[in-house]
Amino acid sequence: MQLLVLDALNLIRRLYAVQEARQRDPAAALVATGAALHHAAGRLLAQFNASHVVAVFDGAPTGFRHRLYPAYKSGRKPMPAALAAYLGELQQGLWQQGIDALLSDTDEADDLVATLANTLARRGLATTIVSTDQGFCQLLGPHTRVWDPFNQRWLDAAYVQQHYGLSSSQLVDYWALTGVSGSQIKGVPGIGPKRAKALLQQFGNLDRLLASPPASKEEHSVHRHKHEALLARQLVRLVDDIELGFNLKDLRYRPSTKGP
Repeated sequence: MQLLVLDALNLIRRLYAVQEARQRDPAAALVATGAALHHAAGRLLAQFNASHVVAVFDGAPTGFRHRLYPAYKSGRKPMPAALAAYLGELQQGLWQQGIDALLSDTDEADDLVATLANTLARRGLATTIVSTDQGFCQLLGPHTRVWDPFNQRWLDAAYVQQHYGLSSSQLVDYWALTGVSGSQIKGVPGIGPKRAKALLQQFGNLDRLLASPPASKEEHSVHRHKHEALLARQLVRLVDDIELGFNLKDLRYRPSTKGP
């Protein structure tokens, strides 16, 4: 078994941005986005030849992260209203290709993806996540991989090492220290990428860093802002134990059973 997971809004918003720039008529841009999505999904199905497939959508405007930290994602640009209203049509188009949509009123799409991937990984089964979101790199392992369809590259352990100088298992602590600007997560003041990398290369993880007596300016800063670092880690770490309410066999790819 191999599961192909499409980070649907990540894919759709990028396709729409291209079509919106090309088309003068907003309605034509939406139709063109549907055609581009159909083509992209078909290409991915052929490329990975997965036995199971699902498109995960973000259906929860707020969740536990917003309750923990009200500023979470507060500065993010909202989806264009026309595109938001057209999502039902896009979901229908995917369904006609044999791809069901998964979304939740209470859980973020990223957590749904993490639950799917780690559930399969614990069973020794493979998942390919299609997304440009490097946050999914924290899920990398022998059974889980991430494909960036726009840059046509794997966001794998080699990429993480080259880009961050760390292992994928250290990424959550790295973002806990640096923060994530796109989500308005602050992290530790004064700790940027270089200092975060150096600290994690020295201590291995945030817990060991906090358990060690501070000996440098950067270490003192992390200790002083322990609460911010631990909160950031909680916000950044993906949840992987959501009750999905269906069996994985329901995601089997059966293109001939759906559509007109």
